[in-house]
Amino acid sequence: MKLFNNISIVAAIADNNAIGYENRLLCYLPADLKHFKALTSGHTVVMGRKTFESLPNGRPLPNRKNIVVSSATNILKINNLPENTSLFVKKNIAEALEFAKNDEKIFIIGGESIYRATMDIADILYITKIDAEFTADKFFPEINLDIWQEKERFDFEKDKSNHYNFSFITYEKKIRII
Repeated sequence: MKLFNNISIVAAIADNNAIGYENRLLCYLPADLKHFKALTSGHTVVMGRKTFESLPNGRPLPNRKNIVVSSATNILKINNLPENTSLFVKKNIAEALEFAKNDEKIFIIGGESIYRATMDIADILYITKIDAEFTADKFFPEINLDIWQEKERFDFEKDKSNHYNFSFITYEKKIRII
């Protein structure tokens, strides 16, 4: 796969590397949703079909270029997209990344197979680490600390809106795997 310099992965991960169950997020963390929106707004997001289907109201994320990796082209049949929002379907990750290669930033937002396929080409991981374990059927790949280096961490205590302790952690790649 061609090397890019602007690919980041964004994920909320539980202590057991869980990321989802029955095509839903593990829990509701408003601070994480706000963080996700701040990171990705105005940029390109790449996701698998199931992740797309799990989005609120089954619609593309507003104020982003949404690229869905899927062979199902009927995803495009959505009318009245919000302003500054676009939706494209590409058959595979290579095609999606080639399509977005001139975009300022590309954020990989799930799911499990898309994360696994892009870990080696990503430059940055934006991880929300949730201090809990959940029943799950989807998991994030192990973060190899020989390859990734923690660059920034902000820890938060649970509160009335966010019912779990959590951290925003940014990892940067130490070495590139080709």
